[in-house]
Amino acid sequence: MDADRAAQLLAAERERIEQHLTRLRGEMPSDAVIDDTDQGDLAYDMNERERDAARITELEDELRALERAEARLAAGTYGLSVESGEPISDARLERLPAAERTADEQRLWERSGR
Repeated sequence: MDADRAAQLLAAERERIEQHLTRLRGEMPSDAVIDDTDQGDLAYDMNERERDAARITELEDELRALERAEARLAAGTYGLSVESGEPISDARLERLPAAERTADEQRLWERSGR
């Protein structure tokens, strides 16, 4: 993949992740703000907070993967698998700009429970 296109994809992905993080963090009430007058509402609020907190963790993981991809781009190894050094398809990088492995390697990696 062309380095300019890779940089565009990574920049767009960074913007997407950061926008979601900003929105979710802004929506998370502090413990002092929660009104516990209705237990049903409190349970709902807690469930929403847990879901948002989990999504924030996922987005933070995505941001770290993106930072690794940006480092690979700077090092000239973007688009090559971190496992084998084999090229990652352009189609995969278009869908997942921070992809670290080929699709086959990723499936094996996920099955191994890493």
